[in-house]
Amino acid sequence: MRVLLVDDEIELVSTLAERLTLRGFQVDWFAAPLDALAAVRDNPYDVAVLDVKIPKMGGLELKKEMERLQPKLRFIFMTGHGSLEDFEAGVDEAGAGFYLVKPVNIEVLTEKIRQLSAEEGNHP
Repeated sequence: MRVLLVDDEIELVSTLAERLTLRGFQVDWFAAPLDALAAVRDNPYDVAVLDVKIPKMGGLELKKEMERLQPKLRFIFMTGHGSLEDFEAGVDEAGAGFYLVKPVNIEVLTEKIRQLSAEEGNHP
């Protein structure tokens, strides 16, 4: 399964990518949303894991742009800012399937990616 990670915290996103790769996922990561969009234009992904607050383009806005390019792409959001209630309201509006609060537990993230995969009939 191919996973895209987007978070402006380079240490976090690179570590998550490394740990997911060790669990058998094919992972690309980006710190800049425009770089991630370029990757989505050129590569098929099964799941995108997006930070909610990314400079220049927030995760919910990025999701909408990615969906235009890959309508079947599934999403998981990460948040480390603001209230959980505000985040949930925004995610409900955007139609996201899953969210995680930072710091992200790698086992929980792995399970959520697999759940999205099972919904689509894919397997990592």
